[in-house]
Amino acid sequence: MNEGKAEKNSKAAAVIQFIKFGIVGVSNTLVNYLVYLLFFSIGVPYLIANALGFIVSVLNAYFWGSRFVFKEDKTKERRVWWKVLLKTYASYLLGFFINSFLLWVWVDVINVGQYCGFVGDMINAVTGIAGIQPKEFTAGTLSGIIGPIINIFVVVPINFVINKFWAYRQKKLPSDAKVSENNDDITSES
Repeated sequence: MNEGKAEKNSKAAAVIQFIKFGIVGVSNTLVNYLVYLLFFSIGVPYLIANALGFIVSVLNAYFWGSRFVFKEDKTKERRVWWKVLLKTYASYLLGFFINSFLLWVWVDVINVGQYCGFVGDMINAVTGIAGIQPKEFTAGTLSGIIGPIINIFVVVPINFVINKFWAYRQKKLPSDAKVSENNDDITSES
């Protein structure tokens, strides 16, 4: 009977962890998208703007992932902060490549913006409320705005799985190992 309860607790913990990852993922996505839009709006090519958004958002992902989602288990081997940071960048790198490829598809191959003129109208409506002059949006510009939003639904689940099972994974300690006191500081080293 205890095994069934432990399994339920384990499943509940996994669901809660995924929800926390989703919350952090929303902040990562916002950081990535805002950095991307900032650079894209000043004329930086969309793939370079995408890379800059990636760099900043992964730092955000590492910080909140370490503090909020994948907390260190004090009964297991301690993590070394810089190794986790490198693994975090490496794990998000696959998502970055998928994101970049799909972005290229949406912008240069399909030109998804040609089907989404209403997005430009919505942006003009929101900015018009703030007193900003309406802008003429080309299909290419709209593709560059919409493409990253579509990509969220592909890249976020991939990033969760890689982070959970590789970047933030902790090895079990041998049964005779001493467990040191952990101060929960992501910058501490073993």
